[in-house]
Amino acid sequence: MAEPRTVVVTGASRGLGLVSAAHLYRRGWRVIAAMRSVDAGLSRLRELTGASPGDNRLVGVALDLTEAASVERAAKEILEVAGAPDALVHNAGISAAGMVEETPIALWERMFATNLFGPVALTKALLPAMRAAGRGRVVLVSSEAGVRGMPATAPYSAVKGAVERWGESMAGEVAPFGIGVTVLVAGTYETDIITDAGTTDSRDLDGPYARLHRTIDRRGRLLVGRAARPPERFVGGLAAALDDTGAYIRRPVGPDARMLLLLNRIAPTRLMHQMIRLLLGIPRRGSLWPAPEGSQPNI
Repeated sequence: MAEPRTVVVTGASRGLGLVSAAHLYRRGWRVIAAMRSVDAGLSRLRELTGASPGDNRLVGVALDLTEAASVERAAKEILEVAGAPDALVHNAGISAAGMVEETPIALWERMFATNLFGPVALTKALLPAMRAAGRGRVVLVSSEAGVRGMPATAPYSAVKGAVERWGESMAGEVAPFGIGVTVLVAGTYETDIITDAGTTDSRDLDGPYARLHRTIDRRGRLLVGRAARPPERFVGGLAAALDDTGAYIRRPVGPDARMLLLLNRIAPTRLMHQMIRLLLGIPRRGSLWPAPEGSQPNI
């Protein structure tokens, strides 16, 4: 029998990473599940898949994307255990809520370390083996926030946009060596990011942006509630991505992501900005000036 294909899935202990790792295992892949808490994460995966503790098709690897030494150790372990992976799925990430003025620089740094710099470092460490093997696919999980900059989530929008440009640039570099890149623009799924458990909240609900927070929160929750689907609905798009053969492919996963990408292609930037403003109930330009008497700037 042929050896099973090997996929590395980061963030495999929860959310989309957890269901993705379980789904790929059930489809016959050898899954290297990279996560911070290996024992707890493997326990969840075994419960979902029925895999036994000795099953070599399900291997846990400790990975903290914010620590260079952890990324280096994880890459070394992956290569020792499985050699060059057939696919590398970057799913791990964090989110944040808050206006630019409210968001600490430390949070921006942690956002980019977790969602961009760590994944870049892991990819760099695995690419030599993938080049030598002449095959492989790197899958980057982006989101609708990477398509358009969304109010009250600037760090997340910024890093997802950066992830997309990284993937697009890298695709042109690695394609001659047989390696492809797919960017998945994920729609809205029921994960801890949208339930606030995976989101760092920097909002000042009594500050100068209080009015915006109230309307964005109310309308945002309504829109998310209508659009969100179980994370299990995401895995079909990921499985299709792993069978991609093009050098660079950007594909939406979910009807809301498909609609946004379509509108973004055909609608002018000014119109898209106004549509998002109206959807979220943001007052028109200049309507909150001058500031209410007695208010103080955020210094």
